Amino acid sequence: MSILDSFKLDGKVALVTGASSGLGVAFAEWLADAGADVANCARRVEKLEQTREKVESLGRRCIAVPADVAKPEDCTRFVEQAVEELGKVDVLINNAGIGTAVPATREDPDEFRKVIDINLNGSYWMAQAAARAMKDGGSIVNIGSVLGSTSAFLPQAAYASSKAAIIGLTRDLAQQWTGRKGIRVNALAPGFFESEMTDQYPEGYLDQMMYRVPAQRKGEARELVAAAIFLASDASSYVTGALLPVDGGMLTT
Repeated sequence: MSILDSFKLDGKVALVTGASSGLGVAFAEWLADAGADVANCARRVEKLEQTREKVESLGRRCIAVPADVAKPEDCTRFVEQAVEELGKVDVLINNAGIGTAVPATREDPDEFRKVIDINLNGSYWMAQAAARAMKDGGSIVNIGSVLGSTSAFLPQAAYASSKAAIIGLTRDLAQQWTGRKGIRVNALAPGFFESEMTDQYPEGYLDQMMYRVPAQRKGEARELVAAAIFLASDASSYVTGALLPVDGGMLTT
């Protein structure tokens, strides 16, 4: 067998949360390109259906399930529907997330709670539900951020806190589940990628931040998805509890 075969996802079923826009769509589409059938969830139904059509155009099976990851019952329902319609669960890409840029002295408590509830709690509820369905082991890839380890000169206490917590969550679930259940749990730490969240930033902000990136450019979606495919596939079979920065070297500065 070629070493390249270990990167393929043929016969796998992957779950992608937050699959209605941006990087979520890219995860769903290119996981399918790598061979996986895909179950997508998000709150925006119409855009979710567009993602389903893209996956099916690649010849893979796909379901689109409206769900709010902040609700444990929605996470359970999403996983159960994936098992019912696609047969099993092998991979979870915990991508759903939101962010705010509000000065800490003016941030409303409900704003802070909402970010934590989706980014951190939602990742935990989804990991719980997926792990219960991974009867023969699997791979969970949490989507963190470089802002879990550094700052980016915007007031992002809620977002940064949630992404720092993802690192601890990833390590703890890895030590709980890898040996006992055969479920590897890792996290990606994306750097500067264009997304719906970065569209909210001040004009020119991303370009101004390139001085902190040794690669001197923003990341492309395919580069983040390639790292996710590595962690989802058998190519990373001895990797668990890890945080993999995909940041053009930002965390080295």
